[in-house]
Amino acid sequence: MRELGCPAQSFAILGAEGKEGGKHKREKTAGKQRSETTWINMETSQMHSSESMSKDLSELLKEATKEVHEQAENTPFMKNFQKGQVSLHEFKLVTASLYFIYSALEEEIERNKDNPVYAPVYFPAELHRKAALEQDLEYFYGSNWRDEIPCPEATRKYVERLHYIGKNHPELLVAHAYTRYLGDLSGGQVLKKIAQKALQLPSTGEGLAFFTFDGVSNATKFKQLYRSRMNALEMDLATKKRVLEEAKKAFLLNIQVFEALQELVSKGQENGHPPQLKAELRTRNVNKSYEHGPAPGKESERTNRRHTDMMPTTPLVRWILALGFLAMTVAVGLFAM
Repeated sequence: MRELGCPAQSFAILGAEGKEGGKHKREKTAGKQRSETTWINMETSQMHSSESMSKDLSELLKEATKEVHEQAENTPFMKNFQKGQVSLHEFKLVTASLYFIYSALEEEIERNKDNPVYAPVYFPAELHRKAALEQDLEYFYGSNWRDEIPCPEATRKYVERLHYIGKNHPELLVAHAYTRYLGDLSGGQVLKKIAQKALQLPSTGEGLAFFTFDGVSNATKFKQLYRSRMNALEMDLATKKRVLEEAKKAFLLNIQVFEALQELVSKGQENGHPPQLKAELRTRNVNKSYEHGPAPGKESERTNRRHTDMMPTTPLVRWILALGFLAMTVAVGLFAM
């Protein structure tokens, strides 16, 4: 008689295989569901990202730099500057760095003025600042200002970045142009009044050409035109993301510039030879030359304004004010648009 164990054993194995098979099937189904869920989540994320990036570039820039803006507006400078607590010496150093930055920016803009990635927002007569900064520097330093103004390492790095972008990635140039120009245009008038009063600068505008946009008769309408031109620039999703990242980088470069200037001023004070000493000695010599004769009036007053600090604030407070100067021209202006 055949033993019946084998069929029973076979049946048992079959049953076990049936259970394992069911388990594998359930795991396979669950895995498929997880895979589908992951795929759906990825698709949804990409869809949301695409929808978000479908916004106008100007709006995307505002959103992308929001965090940096909030940091800027919470600095002590924002309140102190509005009180008029600003030093002429640091103001001059800031103006010098701005000159190097705008010279590089505008050189690259000229290089790409016919390039479709920038041509629609090419407004040299309305926006370019190099010539205005040259006027201000001549007023503050005199005719030999090019030999006197410093260019710290951080400023050179900013300049190098602008040249690199202009030569290799001109599609990113708009990030720097928009952040700088529209920020200056929007916040410029407020800053101009504050600086004029705090530094006792002439009401005729000497030393404040940087804030004066003679080519723009209506700032609101011009900003609308600029935004519409910029929003019409043809760029894919990847390029938009790179432009937003470049705008954030522009803020960081500005911060690094002012940290370097702060170090420059601090070293001068530690060594007992503040950078303005040479200028102050020059002022005393000018005054001495008129000891036995009539003062030159307006020219003497102008020279004194060039070479003396107007506000008797402490060096630390004065530098905090200057450190935030460029941030305010960007942050206040950008978010007033």
